[in-house]
Amino acid sequence: MEFPATGGPGEYPGGTTTGRFLVLFEEGVADAGVAALSEATGARTVAATKETTEPEPNEALFFEGLGVAVVDTSPQQMQQAGVSAAATPGILAVEPERINHAIEALPSAFSASRETLAGQRSAEYLQGFREAVLHLTSPAAGELLVEAGTAASDETQATWGLQAVRAVNSSFTGRGIRVAVLDTGCDLQHPDLQGRSIQGRSFIPGEAVQDGNGHGTHCIGTSMGPRRLSAGPRYGIAHDAEVYAGKVLSNAGSGSDSQILGGINWAVENKCALISMSLGARTRPGQPFSAVFEAVAARAQRAGTLIIAAAGNESNRPAAVNPVGHPANCPSIMAVAALEPAGSVARFSNRGMDPDGGQIDIAAPGVDVYSSYPMPTRYRRLDGTSMATPHVAGAAALFAEANPAARGAALGQLLTTRARRLTHLSSADVGAGLVQAP
Repeated sequence: MEFPATGGPGEYPGGTTTGRFLVLFEEGVADAGVAALSEATGARTVAATKETTEPEPNEALFFEGLGVAVVDTSPQQMQQAGVSAAATPGILAVEPERINHAIEALPSAFSASRETLAGQRSAEYLQGFREAVLHLTSPAAGELLVEAGTAASDETQATWGLQAVRAVNSSFTGRGIRVAVLDTGCDLQHPDLQGRSIQGRSFIPGEAVQDGNGHGTHCIGTSMGPRRLSAGPRYGIAHDAEVYAGKVLSNAGSGSDSQILGGINWAVENKCALISMSLGARTRPGQPFSAVFEAVAARAQRAGTLIIAAAGNESNRPAAVNPVGHPANCPSIMAVAALEPAGSVARFSNRGMDPDGGQIDIAAPGVDVYSSYPMPTRYRRLDGTSMATPHVAGAAALFAEANPAARGAALGQLLTTRARRLTHLSSADVGAGLVQAP
């Protein structure tokens, strides 16, 4: 992979970089690789701890559990030192560090209309909208809408998403399962989350876990919100799961690869069965997936942790369709596409386009998704593959409870084999199909 031409932040095919580098070490000989890196670049190696979230200039922040270091040095220094997978013992890959963002689409017309009807929804209006949707979609899609019992027909008891993935029919609750949501944090004062087991940690310097954006709270709500509410529909799937809220994106909605790696390392160390990441960076057709994140995800699987990530929202169907974004395009990360209430692929949802990785693994509701939001707003409807991803993470927590021996790749296989096949849609767009709860 080519490095940016300057020593600071720059552009490379697929996104914006920080000017730092990710270095992947060979398992079993990481110490030798770290020593070789330090000797070649002169960078001081610092072990990642609770207090260290980013390397200082001329430092290499080492995540021992992942076998990865983040190096703050210039491209010229890296090149002059000859650090590469081919030339440096114990080093498998060297990549520019990317900047990632919360993956949220602009509200659809459906969501916008629903927002305006909040608190004063008309049954006649919803029935009319439902009939219009059925008229405009294929018979197969229309059947999915009717069978799923979507928001366009009846969302009195539970959101259309929970009905579509059949979470409302499950006897499992996620009890005893630790789920890490790596995002913008969590509103720790939200009334719906009081009394829950919530562990939080911020990897953003100068910002607490408290969510100042809203994206993370929304995703936590969908994956693990409460079963019973004083008002409004149920919106959470694994309502007894243990919440691990890792703030890897700032209140402005962005974060570096190193901050995400810090969150993954923390989740794996805490034996989380699942990591949900509604974040990423844009990729271009033909761009290879990150060797660093692929290795990290594979190593996490072997440790018993499955990573689930949003496929990205860079498409504008039918005019333009873009490939799955980073890091969801890694083969060992489960990439999630978004569906509309009518059963069609969401206009913004990316596609599996590259033969070497980058496939869509599964799909979930991602349009007009009602969930928790920081106070005083309390609830909000959002669109995006970000909103689809926590549906899969919540269902995965139920599968993890139902199948104590299934962890890592085995848990991912359960999700795909039990998914509902969507024969009217391409597997390049929806993978194995619509996620279903056990």
